[in-house]
Amino acid sequence: MGEWVIEPATVEELPDILQIEEACFSAPWTRKMLEAELSGNPFAHFLLAKQGSPDTGGSISIVGYLCFWVVFEEVRLMNLAVIESMRRRGIAMALVSRALKVGSAQSARCAVLELRASNHAAHDLYRRLGFRDVTTRSRYYTNPTEDALLMELDPIVSESDLL
Repeated sequence: MGEWVIEPATVEELPDILQIEEACFSAPWTRKMLEAELSGNPFAHFLLAKQGSPDTGGSISIVGYLCFWVVFEEVRLMNLAVIESMRRRGIAMALVSRALKVGSAQSARCAVLELRASNHAAHDLYRRLGFRDVTTRSRYYTNPTEDALLMELDPIVSESDLL
């Protein structure tokens, strides 16, 4: 993975997650919403992509995160964000791949998500991971109002299955 690692998030990292959320989304989740997912939702999981190393005296910064739920046989990808300067390095793919592994380990057999119809980079990422378009949800998003694409991966396949 090079200069970054994937680790579970803690409530102490909420300010960094909120900062990324606000930088990446036009209608970001609030601090209260993120905190509820981190500490109050038994289905929710948070993964962080961290850059840097305390072993070499450097600081650690959070460069991306993924919030996902594992509910019965389904992984639901909720929010994925990577800071702009770290995009196109495989971080988002690594976060989603880890979430799918966590879900599989908890007996999930499929994964679903919604994304803005205009988010072509995310659409390409999910298609590379094996997701397929299922339907469009008209006017699903606000700020600005936009359709959502519903995508599904059924069954969940591992990254090695895709190579």
